[in-house]
Amino acid sequence: MYCDFFGFSEKPFTITPNPRFVFLSSIHREAFARLLYGVDSHAGFIALTGEVGTGKTTMLRTLLTQLDPEKYTSALIFNPCMSGEQLLAAICREFGVEGGEQNRSGYLDALNRFLIEEHSAGRTVVLVIDEAQNLEPDVLEQVRMISNLETERDKLIQIILAGQPELNGILRRHDLRQLNQRITVRCRLTPMKLDDTTHYINHRINISGSRIPEIFSPAAVRRIYRFSHGIPRLINVACEQALVMAWTQEIRSVSPSIAAEVISELQPVDEREGLWYRISRWLFAGK
Repeated sequence: MYCDFFGFSEKPFTITPNPRFVFLSSIHREAFARLLYGVDSHAGFIALTGEVGTGKTTMLRTLLTQLDPEKYTSALIFNPCMSGEQLLAAICREFGVEGGEQNRSGYLDALNRFLIEEHSAGRTVVLVIDEAQNLEPDVLEQVRMISNLETERDKLIQIILAGQPELNGILRRHDLRQLNQRITVRCRLTPMKLDDTTHYINHRINISGSRIPEIFSPAAVRRIYRFSHGIPRLINVACEQALVMAWTQEIRSVSPSIAAEVISELQPVDEREGLWYRISRWLFAGK
């Protein structure tokens, strides 16, 4: 498609989380530093929250790829819509833990033995649960029980709960106050500012191998920023479609008009109709 036309070795704006393309804005750098601190200091429980598309999963995958396998053993549970027992089974499976009875106590016993072995070997065990806002309260309570697996001096497992802002509301429930009190490190991702959006777009283009200068004009970037509000996933969607449109027109740059046309197609129909309705009323007022 457009990759050869622009000189890309791969598509720069796919929405699949890819640590190779990670861009740490000022907001993301702070959150990433907090994650690393929480893991290294054996905080026990860490919470990462952010709106849809702000880059939580990409950051988590980046974190896991940067952990030295000689010192860390990690596992990622994604979109955990399951019961407490099913979650325990999934955690054991991800860590490669076998043995024990196939029930709640059996999984906990097997997991406890594994954690003690890893601790004795000098390795830190890190469990990441993404989309944690989908966990039922009783399942979250089961997660807290996992954190009870500890020695007299140290936590045997570091648990990162990542999810949308609704996770904070769930954790504030009275019946989850024990879990909420155990979260000692909290990170929050917010949308990027305009400057970071510009750097983000250029960063992904450079990683993809293109050497064409300023593929996205500053005015086009501003239009994409206003549409996306600085949310990486929406930036990716708009940039991908803009590159396709520029390619079909055999233009090696994305102009403001191309960006505007793409954005108009990406906006929901009701928003477009509402905008046109307001413009038409203004144009024909008094006639």
